[in-house]
Amino acid sequence: MAKVPAAAVAAGGLVGGYATARWTRKRPLGGVALAAAGTVAAYEWNRQAGPRAAAGLTTAYVAAFAGSHALAKKIGAWPAVFTVAGTVAAASWAVTRRAA
Repeated sequence: MAKVPAAAVAAGGLVGGYATARWTRKRPLGGVALAAAGTVAAYEWNRQAGPRAAAGLTTAYVAAFAGSHALAKKIGAWPAVFTVAGTVAAASWAVTRRAA
């Protein structure tokens, strides 16, 4: 099975969760996509960098989701989602790269 980097999973979860909620008009369905990707990313963060790093990155993932709402009021929805997704991906890459 091909390995997908946790950074891509996390960023994909933020973008995919928003896209799912927006296009289906069912916010809970977007939440399911967000949570599923977050769970996979957290598992990989724990496996690659340990529980402390996983807890920190999971906190960043949830904070990015929450922060995207406020940011969207300033720069728009899609730019906010891409900004927080890129930020979480960069943090994930840095932490897991350092642990490796």
